[in-house]
Amino acid sequence: MTLAVYLIFFASLVFFFNLIIKNSRKSSNLPPGSYGWPVIGETLEFLRLNRDGRPEKFVKDRMDKYQSQVFKTSVLGEKMIVLCGPAANKFLFANGNRLVTVWRPSSVRQLLGKSLTNSNGDEAKLLRKMLYYFVSPDAFSKLYIKTMELSTQQHIKNHWQGKEELKVFPTVKLHTFDLACRLFMSLEDPNFISKFFNLFNIFLKGVISIALNFPGTTFYNAKRATNTIRKELLLIVKQRREAIEQKSDSPPQDLLSHLLLFPDENGKFMSELEVADNILMMIFAGHDTTSVTITLVMKYLAELPHVYENVLQEQKEISSSKGGREYLNWDDIQKMKYTWDVVSEVLRLTSPIFGSFKEVLVDFNYQGYSIPKGWKIYWNVPVTHMDPKLFPNAKNFDTSRFEGAGPTPFSYIPFGGGTRMCLGKEFARLEILVFIHNVVKDFRWKLLIPDEKISYDPMPTPIEGLPVLLFLQSSNP
Repeated sequence: MTLAVYLIFFASLVFFFNLIIKNSRKSSNLPPGSYGWPVIGETLEFLRLNRDGRPEKFVKDRMDKYQSQVFKTSVLGEKMIVLCGPAANKFLFANGNRLVTVWRPSSVRQLLGKSLTNSNGDEAKLLRKMLYYFVSPDAFSKLYIKTMELSTQQHIKNHWQGKEELKVFPTVKLHTFDLACRLFMSLEDPNFISKFFNLFNIFLKGVISIALNFPGTTFYNAKRATNTIRKELLLIVKQRREAIEQKSDSPPQDLLSHLLLFPDENGKFMSELEVADNILMMIFAGHDTTSVTITLVMKYLAELPHVYENVLQEQKEISSSKGGREYLNWDDIQKMKYTWDVVSEVLRLTSPIFGSFKEVLVDFNYQGYSIPKGWKIYWNVPVTHMDPKLFPNAKNFDTSRFEGAGPTPFSYIPFGGGTRMCLGKEFARLEILVFIHNVVKDFRWKLLIPDEKISYDPMPTPIEGLPVLLFLQSSNP
């Protein structure tokens, strides 16, 4: 063996030895924690506690065990760093697309396809700009408020009036789904919407799940349902595109037409599949979280009569000022300050979104720990919302937390923050307040299961659907 070969061999040994030392040092400086079982990690406990209605417990138990607001774990097939608290929230929101980027579990990536949910960087910025107009306050007075209120009133007439009992969650969910189909695609066929609705319920069950694609699994059923939904959406997209090209009628002013007619800043039009995937994502995002929130608001209003009376008084004053002859407008929504404080406290106590995931773009240090490139980060919403240092008597319902300056910055995060703050925040606020305005004017209600369990699957829902006894305002419970 020549001297040159020896030198190359020796240099290679030194290189790999130094690499091992470097990786060892990096690994030894990771946050405390455990990876759990081989392959599955701590996923089963993570999902079990969500289904049990205690998503914050997975994080809180480990924070207490390791005496740290930063720890490592392994869930959903990935090594994860968990960051907790307002400082972590601020850090993550401020460093989007620089140190971290959005990351979705395999189940989300496969089910939601080429939509905004799964996009990053410049692509995500362009998509957000295209979608924003249809969920922005500027669109409300032009496109949404009257349609939203008419639809709400029709829903209450068809599903609430004349009923002594009903299950709030499935009833409200059908309404918000129907409304999303009408507003985003101008769909009004009740049979088609009902078929769509059943498929979406199967799809939703698999959004946060272990992506095992074989018969009998939740993910397998969800993927089959999603494939059917996508095929139906592609047919709708093709039909609308043909109608636009033939100019037979002026196209409806809805999200579907907007996505087909207008290119992005680079002059590029979406493909039909991209349009279908973004419509799927918007229907998913535009109805499910609002259904959950409305249901939970009604739960708390039934449990807290004094809060209900305050909401009723505010809504009566708004109706009186209009003389009962006009539909709600944007100024009326701004007057619903107390009602929105109630909604905000409900979102604090039981946030529809239990958290989100990020991917580390470059190695960085956080609170003295090494966070390696390629690892995933999980941040949890309920553990911050229920921190008694941030919210004294955190388990108590208290709307005064949102008066004046409100909660400490980065402590109240039901809509996320930074570059990925919920695109439909104002749309959701409008939809929730319009519904509450109309339902409290006509009804009081009483819970049939006072201590009904709440399960995250994947969003917090009463396991029996929140059955209630209904009473007209003119009668006494």
